[in-house]
Amino acid sequence: MSGHSKWATTKHKKAAVDAKRGKLFAKLIKNIEVAARQGGGDLSGNPTLFDAVQKAKKSSVPNDNIDRAVKRGSGAEAGGAEYSTIMYEVYGPAGVAFLVECLTDNKNRAAMEVRTAVTRNGGTLADPGSVSRLFTRKGVIVVPKMQEKDGAPAEVSEDMVLEATLDAGAEDVNDHDESFQVISEATDIVDVRQSLQTAAIDYDSADVEFVPSMEIPVDKDAAVKVLKLADALEDLDDVQNVFTNVDIPDDVLAQLDAED
Repeated sequence: MSGHSKWATTKHKKAAVDAKRGKLFAKLIKNIEVAARQGGGDLSGNPTLFDAVQKAKKSSVPNDNIDRAVKRGSGAEAGGAEYSTIMYEVYGPAGVAFLVECLTDNKNRAAMEVRTAVTRNGGTLADPGSVSRLFTRKGVIVVPKMQEKDGAPAEVSEDMVLEATLDAGAEDVNDHDESFQVISEATDIVDVRQSLQTAAIDYDSADVEFVPSMEIPVDKDAAVKVLKLADALEDLDDVQNVFTNVDIPDDVLAQLDAED
């Protein structure tokens, strides 16, 4: 689940640790296939594929799996599926808004599974446009604070990230405890990512995401319900991303972490 709150980073780390029983790997592979199908299998000429491969490598997807996905997507190897992107708009508990991005080879299956997960977990499907207007497409790059430089651990500062990315189009740098989140216009994400590379600053992921224009703070009870719905959606094979405008305050997040 992606959002502006610190929960986004917490979720990112937890997903990387348990890999959702292989579901994360499958979604990353699907991203690579689609990027290769749309822009070809040459990483240097296809920045979307470059970023999809980078993210998969950072999440420890084996290189063989990555290479095969590139070949399937680009047509160099048989077996690639025709995926369609579908966006579902959802209102969850406490009026929290969700955008659910699916990448599927079976639209009917995706629709049924999303509808079931939403209704079973206290949400309702919303009319097209009613939720999406609350979000803006932005480039989002996650930069870990601790990096390796010349074989030794080194810490990256906010000033270093700002200095490297401001001229390339970065609009904001958010401090998320163990990482920085660099926000830019969706069209500037490649320039911002390349400026980090030029400055020898490593990054975990570079994605175009839906960032909420306004967040809804929730108490502990509502947070539990919202996260239950988010988990149910993210657990679906056809769901690639779940974006939400929930804001889980630090004290509520601490209570939830203590109960894990």
